[in-house]
Amino acid sequence: MSLTAPIKLFSGTATKYLAEKIAEGYGANLGKSAKQVFSDGEFQPSYEETVRGNHVFVIQSTFQPAENLFELLLMIDAAKRASAYKIVAVIPYFGYARQDRKDKPRVSIGAKLVADLLVTAGVSRIMTMDLHADQIQGFFNIPVDHLYASSIFMPYIRGLNLEDLVIAAPDMGGSKRANAYSSYLGTPVVISHKSRSKANEVSEMKVIGDVENKNVIIVDDMVDTAGTITKAAGIMMGNGAKSVRVMATHPILSGPAYERLENSAIKELIVTDTIPLKQQSDKITVLSVADIFANTIKSVYNERSISSNFIF
Repeated sequence: MSLTAPIKLFSGTATKYLAEKIAEGYGANLGKSAKQVFSDGEFQPSYEETVRGNHVFVIQSTFQPAENLFELLLMIDAAKRASAYKIVAVIPYFGYARQDRKDKPRVSIGAKLVADLLVTAGVSRIMTMDLHADQIQGFFNIPVDHLYASSIFMPYIRGLNLEDLVIAAPDMGGSKRANAYSSYLGTPVVISHKSRSKANEVSEMKVIGDVENKNVIIVDDMVDTAGTITKAAGIMMGNGAKSVRVMATHPILSGPAYERLENSAIKELIVTDTIPLKQQSDKITVLSVADIFANTIKSVYNERSISSNFIF
């Protein structure tokens, strides 16, 4: 079978809202699939059209619950057993990415396990966005297309026309990302230094750098409980900042996140649609990554470079 094999796009149930936009951007319809759920909660996805000899793209983010990941694995396995030519897993949000190393004794490396599961299921290629840790690409022995939301965030930042702009990192781990934004925009960068007493709970934080009379944009890959960003915003406003916005690719927004956001000094939270919002908020602006994925799918299918989709 040659690389001119027909292409078909399919979606898992969790990401159909985004898959429909990706398919529209690509110029195709989503393939027909179904999901049978048994009375005990077990489920079985199936393709309702042939995929034999086809280049199959399965679109599914793997946010919680874990059934979303398992549904993706079953869809990959089903495509392999139905004699698909190649299977590409399009995972806008790659779950378990925070488990990229052993940070204490007797814990799993969840990101590596998920990588092994995907490859064992039969995937030929991975397409994802803003991994929590770049080194996760090395967990795979197949091609990984690691995309960045900066190509939609940058035009939005420029459109704000903010004077005295400063880019901020929410922690030391995000300094590389913040530095890339600040270098591209030609702005200063500041860093929030935090210490945690336990997961999802910040015990102490201070700002390294000058934010007085500045409009601050904190950039990160995800927002989970919003504890870090709301605390950082409060400290920056206390240090004389004019305004604080947060720009994060993946809006996990679990637990008290929405309440914290509403009661915080954050003027605006800018996110993408890799994960659907659980509820609406006047403080949240959602930008779509559909065109980025549609263009990348076209490039991969036609064996063209995807580097034009990157700003940095």
